[in-house]
Amino acid sequence: MQHQWLLRRGTSRLLLVFGGWAIGSAAFASMVSDVDVMLVQDYRDLDDPLPALSHYDRVDLVGFSFGVASAGHWVKGNGFRPTRRIAISGTLSPADADKGLPPERIRSTANNLSVDSFARFCRRAGLANSVPAIDIDVARSELHAVIDRGPAADHPFDRIWIPQRDRIIPTQAQERAWKLQGHSIRRCPGAHIPFGPGQNWEQWIT
Repeated sequence: MQHQWLLRRGTSRLLLVFGGWAIGSAAFASMVSDVDVMLVQDYRDLDDPLPALSHYDRVDLVGFSFGVASAGHWVKGNGFRPTRRIAISGTLSPADADKGLPPERIRSTANNLSVDSFARFCRRAGLANSVPAIDIDVARSELHAVIDRGPAADHPFDRIWIPQRDRIIPTQAQERAWKLQGHSIRRCPGAHIPFGPGQNWEQWIT
């Protein structure tokens, strides 16, 4: 795991964001916040305890895309208890033909990964800004790790956002994955990356 500060104001509240595969902070470039925001990425291993969290009075956890399952595994492994859990554009079963993506499709993406194929992925995901640089070997290893790790343990989420035009993790797969938590589901227009210019993170937490 790697982590970086997207915003550090010294507040008593933290938004801990487990981002998606390979895109990094580019997915959240348009977002604003009144609280500290830390981005976690690179899910080849999940052994970072993130000690910087200990002094916060409140930590809200957001999982985006493959970050949903990765956050689920990390929480179980560390016994961490966030104040609220939010899932956006992802499920706890990322490598699953019914509730995520077929494992063979993820393997194909990994095995055929190139700068050009990653650029096409970013466009399908709805990335509005420039395609970020990619380390092919790291990104390929990360996809294989997601497959090998399997689904995260099922647990309740306070809010689940499902984009209605998701071309990465199909909308229908997300609907199936979360059907037992229907009370928490909110549907939003847009693509896999559903964030709009100037949106505040608070809109996705409450």
